[in-house]
Amino acid sequence: MKKIFLLLLFTAFGFTAFGQKTTDQKVTELLSKMTLEEKVGQLVQYSGFEYSTGPQNSNSATVLDEIKKGKVGSMLNVAGAEETRKFQELALKSRLKIPLLFGQDVIHGYRTTFPVNLGQAASWDLKLIEKSERIAATEASAYGIHWTFAPMVDVARDPRWGRVMEGSGEDTYLGTLIGLARIKGFQGKGLGNLDAIMACAKHFAAYGAGVGGRDYNSVDMSVRQLNETYLPPFKAAAEAGVATFMNSFNDINGIPATANKYILRDLLKGKWNYQGFVVSDWGSIGEMVPHGYAKDNKEAAEKAIIAGSDMDMESRAYMIELPKLVQEGKVDPKLIDDAARRILVKKFEMGLFDDPYRFSNEKRQKEQLNNLENRKFGREFGSKSIVLLKNQKNILPLSKSTKTIALIGPFGKETSANHGFWSIAFKDDNERIITQFDGIKNQLDKNSTLLYAKGANIDDQDKSMFAEAVETAKKADVVIMTLGEGSAMSGEAKSRSNLHFTGVQEDLLKEIAKTGKPIVLMINAGRPLVFDWAADNIPTIVYTWWLGTEAGNSIADVLFGTVNPGGKLPMTFPRTEGQIPVYYNHYNTGRPAKNNTDRNYVSAYIDLDNDPKFPFGYGLSYTQFKYSDMNLSSTNLKGNQTLNISVNVSNTGKYDGEEVVQLYIRDLFGKVVRPVKELKGFQKVFIKKGESKTVNFTLTPENLKFYDDELNYDWEAGEFDIMVGTDSQNVQTKRINWSK
Repeated sequence: MKKIFLLLLFTAFGFTAFGQKTTDQKVTELLSKMTLEEKVGQLVQYSGFEYSTGPQNSNSATVLDEIKKGKVGSMLNVAGAEETRKFQELALKSRLKIPLLFGQDVIHGYRTTFPVNLGQAASWDLKLIEKSERIAATEASAYGIHWTFAPMVDVARDPRWGRVMEGSGEDTYLGTLIGLARIKGFQGKGLGNLDAIMACAKHFAAYGAGVGGRDYNSVDMSVRQLNETYLPPFKAAAEAGVATFMNSFNDINGIPATANKYILRDLLKGKWNYQGFVVSDWGSIGEMVPHGYAKDNKEAAEKAIIAGSDMDMESRAYMIELPKLVQEGKVDPKLIDDAARRILVKKFEMGLFDDPYRFSNEKRQKEQLNNLENRKFGREFGSKSIVLLKNQKNILPLSKSTKTIALIGPFGKETSANHGFWSIAFKDDNERIITQFDGIKNQLDKNSTLLYAKGANIDDQDKSMFAEAVETAKKADVVIMTLGEGSAMSGEAKSRSNLHFTGVQEDLLKEIAKTGKPIVLMINAGRPLVFDWAADNIPTIVYTWWLGTEAGNSIADVLFGTVNPGGKLPMTFPRTEGQIPVYYNHYNTGRPAKNNTDRNYVSAYIDLDNDPKFPFGYGLSYTQFKYSDMNLSSTNLKGNQTLNISVNVSNTGKYDGEEVVQLYIRDLFGKVVRPVKELKGFQKVFIKKGESKTVNFTLTPENLKFYDDELNYDWEAGEFDIMVGTDSQNVQTKRINWSK
C-alpha cells in the first residue's frame, strides 16, 4: 500500500524519476550541456534577407553558417511554412539541435489587415480588438511565425511622432486595457497552442515621450511621471503574462533604455518579478555607441547584459563580445545563463523541442490564404473604428439611390495603401484589397452613377488635375472628398513637423467647395492631422484612418448608414502644431485660463484659442444621445467603501446607435498636483432609437491612487469631482468627499 501511495505521489508531482521533467528541469539540463558560445547564440537574433524592418547589415552566407553552428537563437522577417522549415532545418544541424524562434511585426493583422492601431483604439471596443489579434495570431502562426513584436503600449501625446499610429493614444488607462486585450488575443489559450503566438510589450519605456515628437529622440522626465503615466501599461502586461518585452530606442534621463538598470533589473525583473525575456529593438544595443553611452560594441554589450537585455536584435554585439567579456571577468556567466534560460523556456513552452516544424504547416497556411470569415470581421471592425467629426447638415448617411456621386481625391482608388504602415505585403494585394471606389460603387443602386477624379497627387505641387476634378464635381449631387496623409507618412521614422494635408490637397478641397456641391470629407491618416480650414468650412467630416483589407466596404457601410458610426478619438486633435503637446489630462497651473478665449496673464497662447480642435473621447453619431439623472450612491464616503455611479442615456434621434459613455474623476487637492481629468471607466452601449439605458460605474480607493514625489503609491482623503459624459469636455459633474 505504501509503495502504491508513493508511486501516485511521484506521478502527481511529475518527478524526474518517472520521466516527467518540468520545463525548468529540461532547461537546466540543456544549459548544462551548452558551451558559452552556444548560450550566447541563443541571445542572437538576425533578420531574414528578403524583407527588412531596419538598417540590415547581415551577410546571408555568414548568417546561415552561424545558424548551423548553433550561434543564432532567433530570426525575424522569415515567414511562410516553406521558408521557416528551411531555416529550422539549418538550426537542427547544430550540435544540440536547438530550434529557432521566428519573429515578425504582426502589428494590425497579417494576411487580413485591420485598421491601424490608433484607428482600432477609436472603436473603444476591447472585444473587437482582442478578436482582431486572435485572427492575426491564427493567420501568422499558420505561416510559421512564433512571435509578434506587438502590442505597442507606449502612451503618446505628440501626434508629430509617427508611431502614434501603432499605439492606443494619449491615455494610460485606455491604453492599458487595449494592450491587455491585444496580449490576450495574440496568446489565446496559452503558448503551445498552434493558434497562439508570443506577444511583446514594447517599447520599454517612455518611447512615446521623445522630445519634439522626433523618433528615437531623448526622453527627459521625472521618475514620478514615468511611473504614473508611462509604465502602468507595461506593468499590467507583465502581470498578464506577456511572453516578451522589447527595449525602446530612447534614453531616459540620460541612460539608454537598452542599458537602463532601473527599468530592466530593478522594476521589470525585480519588483515586478517578470519571467519572460527582453529583446532589444533593432540595433539598439550597438546604437548606444552613437548615443555616447558606450565607447564601442564591447562596452555596449557589457552594459546591456548587466542591465537586463536578454536578446540582441541585429547589433552583432552579443555574439562577438559577450564570450570575451565573460572570459575577462567583466560579465558574470550567471547573467548569460539567466538570459539563455528565459529564451529556452519560451521555446519549450511553444512546443518547439517536441516538434520544431509544428508551425511550418503548408495545409494550415493554405487555409488562411483567403479566410472569408476573417475578411467579414475586418469589414465590421473597420466600420466600428471610423469617427464622425462633423455632420452639421445631416448629409450623412447618404442614400444608395443618390443619382450621381463624385469621389475625388488621391486615395479613391488606392489598394495596398489601405493597409496603412506596419503591414505585411503580399503579391496579390492589388487584387484582394477593397478600394474606396469599389466599396462605394458596390453599394449604390444600379441606376446611380459613381464618378471619379484623382484631383491631386498626395505630396507634390501639381494642380493640373484640378480642372477635371471641378468638372466632375459639378456633375454630381454629392461629392465625397478623400484626402489625408499617405499610408507611409505615419509609422516608424515618420515624424512630421507639419501635420497639414500634404501637397495641394487643401487647395483642391477649396476649389471643389467653390462649386457649392454638398461635400463629405473623408480623412485618411495614421495620426491626428491639422485641418482647420476644413474643420471650419466643411460641414461633414469623417475620420477614416487606414482601415485594412476591407477598407472600401467598411467606409461604404458607414457612408450609406448600414453602420451608424460610434468611434471616439483616442487622441486630442490640435488646432495647430504650435499647440502640441496637447492632451486632456494635463495639470492645472496657478493661472489657469477661465475660458476658451481667456489670454490675459494666464497659461495660454496669445494667438490661439485654448481648447483643442477636437477633444479626447470625441465622436458623433447619426443619432443623438441625451445624458440625464446622474446619481451617486453617496457624496460622503469613508475608507474602502465603493462609490456607485449611474447615468441615464437616451437615444433621442432617428437611428439605433452605439455610445461610449465615459467616466472621469478629478482629485482636487493632493501632495502633488493632479490632472484636471482622469479617465477611470467607459462602457460602449447599444441603444435603439427612442429607448434609454442606465449605465453604471463603480469606484474604489484603488482608482484614486497616485504616485507622490517619493514614489509612494496611495490615495489621499479629500474632495473629488466625478464626471460622466460623451467625451472629455462634455460631462456632467458632481462633487464628493472621501475620507480615510
